[in-house]
Amino acid sequence: MSEKILIVEDEFIVANDLKIILIKAGYEVCGIAASVEDARVLIDTQKPNWVLLDIILKGDLTGIDLAWELEKKKIPFLYISANTNHSILNAVKETQPYGFLVKPFRERDLFVMLDIARYKYNFEKGNALENVPKKTSLKENKNLEIIGKNQKLLDLIHKIEIVAPTETSVMILGESGTGKEKIAHLIHSLSANNTKPLVVVNCAALPESLIESELFGHERGAFTGADSLRIGKFEQANGGTIFLDEIGELPLDSQVKLLRVLQEKEIERLGGEATIKLNVRIIAATNRCLPSEVAEGRFRLDLYYRLNVFPLELPPLRDRKEDLDDLANYFLQKYALKSKRSIDTISAKALQQLHDYNWPGNIRELEHLIERSVLLATGNEIEEFDILQDFPTIKKEAENGILSMEDMEREHIMNALSLCNGKVYGAGGAAELLKISPSTLFSKIKKLKIKQGYF
Repeated sequence: MSEKILIVEDEFIVANDLKIILIKAGYEVCGIAASVEDARVLIDTQKPNWVLLDIILKGDLTGIDLAWELEKKKIPFLYISANTNHSILNAVKETQPYGFLVKPFRERDLFVMLDIARYKYNFEKGNALENVPKKTSLKENKNLEIIGKNQKLLDLIHKIEIVAPTETSVMILGESGTGKEKIAHLIHSLSANNTKPLVVVNCAALPESLIESELFGHERGAFTGADSLRIGKFEQANGGTIFLDEIGELPLDSQVKLLRVLQEKEIERLGGEATIKLNVRIIAATNRCLPSEVAEGRFRLDLYYRLNVFPLELPPLRDRKEDLDDLANYFLQKYALKSKRSIDTISAKALQQLHDYNWPGNIRELEHLIERSVLLATGNEIEEFDILQDFPTIKKEAENGILSMEDMEREHIMNALSLCNGKVYGAGGAAELLKISPSTLFSKIKKLKIKQGYF
């Protein structure tokens, strides 16, 4: 039996085109409604499986108002709208749709979004997914560096066990230093294509003028300086996995090209005419809040929903302090062995220091601290950590309760760097927040001797 879809759209031409497209693809369109009132009647009489929902409708009520009713009735829905302003997107996010398609769109975009929405719905309901291999178990693999018993971490492991054997796109979310790349490697190692390449791309490190060439490759003579054929990252990953780290740093023009590749599953090298078919699993990661980036116009909404099929959120270290002892001892053994030092314990005082610290740099900061402490230790025990010296706290009180102008400027810059997750320049960076040039900010960082732990 085909799925019944209700179209809620006040523009007749758009609604009718949607109906024709869906019927041609084998769906049953059980009605078209131009207002919330009309939609309520059709929902009660036709019992649709899915609702395609515009935001601006006839009458006083909007698609968002209807979305809350659909949520109560447990009817899954997707938005199809041209409206992407900040307040609308915030309201949309609250209703937890299964997708958001931006007008205008292509037929292929519609069906990809429907497939993604269906997958997410089935996963949430615990329905069996077709062609999904038996769930793997991380606990059975002793070589994987998954350390800790925090409940958020255990929930994350459970999700990895479910998604890793599939071909589903994964979005890894989390602050800098939480281990996003390690999770990407883990997912690939547990996947069916683990004998194929895993290609890692740091999107933040790609020069804007070379992004297309780096990702999709170029033919010889495609541009000045293209003296030979270059195979792009997507082609290198064919049959395997591509990990797009810091995806939020891609400029909008590149996002459009990336979206097309993800939808069509094919590329053309720069300067080439041949179409190259791809079979690549996508894992993306970011430390940014992408819904906010969408609302500010810095990230495409359709690309966000295309990548955010199966989100995995890594908890910051400050939220899993019960794992600190195990993590610290793991890194102690690792670096004691690596440096050939006979250091095997951490004192109770030193462990308490770890618990008292807030870890802005997360696990990466902890690992670097342990490595440094192993090299500096004089006996077989780490007696004390030099945390405050290397990573000063932002707050600093003067003896008379008043900070000097220099200390005030230092604190202000460190606060800005902290808010921007250590990013100095570019969209969302501290220079932008402080409304000064990156070169000026770098000069002040050097002058004020702000430690690298903040950027």
